Amino acid sequence: MTPYQQFKQECEQEIEAIGRDKSLVAVTHDWIRRMNEKKYTYHFEWFGRPIIQYPQDIVAMQELIWHVKPDLIIETGIAHGGSLIFSASMLAQLDMCDAIEAGTTLDPKKSSRLVIGLDIRAHNRTEIEAHPMASRIKMLQGSSVAPDVVAEVKKIATDYKRILVCLDSNHTHEHVLAELEAYAPLVTPDSYCVVFDTLIEDMPEGSFSDRSWRRGGNPKTTVWEYLKTHPEFVIDKSIDHKLPISVAPDGYLKRIG
Repeated sequence: MTPYQQFKQECEQEIEAIGRDKSLVAVTHDWIRRMNEKKYTYHFEWFGRPIIQYPQDIVAMQELIWHVKPDLIIETGIAHGGSLIFSASMLAQLDMCDAIEAGTTLDPKKSSRLVIGLDIRAHNRTEIEAHPMASRIKMLQGSSVAPDVVAEVKKIATDYKRILVCLDSNHTHEHVLAELEAYAPLVTPDSYCVVFDTLIEDMPEGSFSDRSWRRGGNPKTTVWEYLKTHPEFVIDKSIDHKLPISVAPDGYLKRIG
């Protein structure tokens, strides 16, 4: 066993222990509830654009992208564009690593790796298109579950071999279920469909009184329903245990078949 393999084995044991520690989980949930009142996720940026995620989830997504090495990332919900910029920058890093391994010069204009962003709004399009990572991003305006939008994404996806999906738009049970039905089938084996804001189910009743989602009807309840009829996906509990602080508990869905 190499030193790295031994280190990873120790980490796996420690991560499993975190998941079993119910008192630690309870303390963490209390912290999350209190920080949610301060809009904690709103206070971070990636390459100059607000990303609206926990730093822990950002790191987890970096690990997934390095593991999967996708050539296409599909994201529903754009907001200020930070997540699109993050994904594009990760794809740029993969291209750089490919070039180094091949002993060639990196030419970003020749990269086939792409991030697709879907949103009903276009209020940040100008800023995103002016960003240095814009050449790796394609934005489609419209509802993520509109038939024409879904058809366009599926058409683009036919040219790609390794696909990762992130769902982070309207968080109602019905909308997320429609997104899962539309985009989860595009996820390639050993890749992920990440359903964000499943944390809503763990927040106190009334935490989202100004929104259409709620406890009992949100991304986590959707995940639970979807998995009942889609055994090709499983919740990657190792990620949940590693990330006691996360907006996506039970939301990291790995395709195993």
